[in-house]
Amino acid sequence: MPEIATSPVLFALVALAGYLMGSVPFGILMARAFGLGDLRKVGSGNIGATNVLRTGNKLAAFLTLVLDSGKGAAAVLLAAWLVGPDAAQLAGLFAFLGHLFPVWLRFKGGKGVATFLGTLLALAPLAGVAACATWLVTAAVFRISSLSALVAAALAPLYMLALGEGGALAAALMAALVYVRHGANIARLRAGTEPRIGAKGAK
Repeated sequence: MPEIATSPVLFALVALAGYLMGSVPFGILMARAFGLGDLRKVGSGNIGATNVLRTGNKLAAFLTLVLDSGKGAAAVLLAAWLVGPDAAQLAGLFAFLGHLFPVWLRFKGGKGVATFLGTLLALAPLAGVAACATWLVTAAVFRISSLSALVAAALAPLYMLALGEGGALAAALMAALVYVRHGANIARLRAGTEPRIGAKGAK
C-alpha cells in the first residue's frame, strides 16, 4: 500500500513511537531495581551504562547497556517490518533523540552511545559490527569510554558508505549529536584528565 507507506501522518507516528521507545531511561530503572539509588546523583549524573558501572554493579551496567542499545534496535526493526527502510531510519533517529531528550526526565537524558550503536546494528549490521569493534579496540587500548565512543561514532558513517549500507546520513546526524553531548569529555581529553573506565566519581 504505497500511499500509506509515504503518508506524512504515518511517518509522524513512526517518529513519535521511536521517540517514546528511546526515551525509556533504563539506566535509572536498573539503578532503582538494584537498590543503587538515584543514578542522576552518582558520578557524572548521566543515565547511561558507563555511569551505572561507577556504582560498582556490573550486572546493572550490563543490563543498562543491553536495554539502551536494544531500544534503538527494536525501533528500527519494528519500523522496517511494519513500514519500510525509510521509516526504519526515521525511527532509529528518533529513538536516539528520545534517549538524549526524554520527556520523562524533563528532556535531560544520556549521551546516546549505546542507543546509537544499537540503532546502527539494526540499520546497517556490518557497519554496526565494525563500529562496535572500534569501540572495543579503542577501549581495550586506552581504557577511556568517551574516547572509544567518539572514535566509533566518527567512523560509523564512513563504514556505512564504504560497505554500501543505507542510513549514512542518519548515522552522521547521530554521530554529530554524540560529539555535542560529549563536549565536557572532549575538554577533559584535551587536558589529559578524562577518567578511565570504571573509575568511581568520574564525570
